[in-house]
Amino acid sequence: MATNGDQAFRKKAELGRWPEMTYGGALSFLRRRYSRDLDGVDVAISGIPFDNAVTFRSGCRLGPRAVRAASVQLAELLAFPFGFDPFDHLSAVDYGDCFIDPHHPETVASSIEIHADTILAAGTKMLTIGGDHSISFPLLKAHAKKYGPVALVQFDAHCDTWEDDGVRMDHGTMFGRAAAQGIIDVTKSSQVGLRTFNDQDHGFEILTSPWIHRNGIDAAIEIVRARAGDAPVYISFDVDGMDPAFAPGTGTPVPGGLSSWQALEFIRGLGGLNLIGMDVVEVSPPYDNAEITALAAATVAHDWLCLLAEQNGAKRVTVGRL
Repeated sequence: MATNGDQAFRKKAELGRWPEMTYGGALSFLRRRYSRDLDGVDVAISGIPFDNAVTFRSGCRLGPRAVRAASVQLAELLAFPFGFDPFDHLSAVDYGDCFIDPHHPETVASSIEIHADTILAAGTKMLTIGGDHSISFPLLKAHAKKYGPVALVQFDAHCDTWEDDGVRMDHGTMFGRAAAQGIIDVTKSSQVGLRTFNDQDHGFEILTSPWIHRNGIDAAIEIVRARAGDAPVYISFDVDGMDPAFAPGTGTPVPGGLSSWQALEFIRGLGGLNLIGMDVVEVSPPYDNAEITALAAATVAHDWLCLLAEQNGAKRVTVGRL
């Protein structure tokens, strides 16, 4: 039929979807149409293929491509456990990748910030696929210009608040800098899944992986929700927040992390907060096995979109014991 396949470039509207072969066709995130026309668009999904700021294993510049490829099955059926098609309620496009010039590293951060400014100025929210975690700093700067200081919910094995000189591009220091500059409101922010040591908390609520394993996801979600309140919430999801058993394809893996089911339950439990943006970072395909990490990252991003669809009126359909 004329309305089957290759939605990424053939579909004219942002709402709805049509049948695709999961194993064929033009790839985009969740088969959304590639477009830079943001008129009436709720969410723009874009990649930032940058990994020059890593401190151990590289390769996450290939993350956006891998996460798009891993999203094909999520575009095939109604969303689980939501029971609806998010794109019946949410207008979304794949905006393509932010163009950066790694041979002029001094331009990278500003290129990302301008990229984000352009999308946010259209009244469109951002779902960003990295890339290493340093990309979150210019993204947060852009969001803070629009929304004011944001409540950060950070999923990570590492605090990413180690001391730096305020200039370097480093995927382990940017949240300390963001806190110091007032870009994030640490009194409303939480770090989830940490399992590396820093002798300073910088004012964040820190929920380590061992604490979550002992006390449960529901208790952790309650703390994060209460702390964020009605503040604008930006979620930054580093896949190394998950245990390497569930996310081997990442640059700085640390044992003892969240399982994929814990991470997904956590994201699904944040519905109703003032969600303004999200990034999913540090997927390194060269170290992945059977797309385990890319699949988890794609599902986390997909479920955040489902929360936005609920804000636009989508209703969950309960089937079985959820």
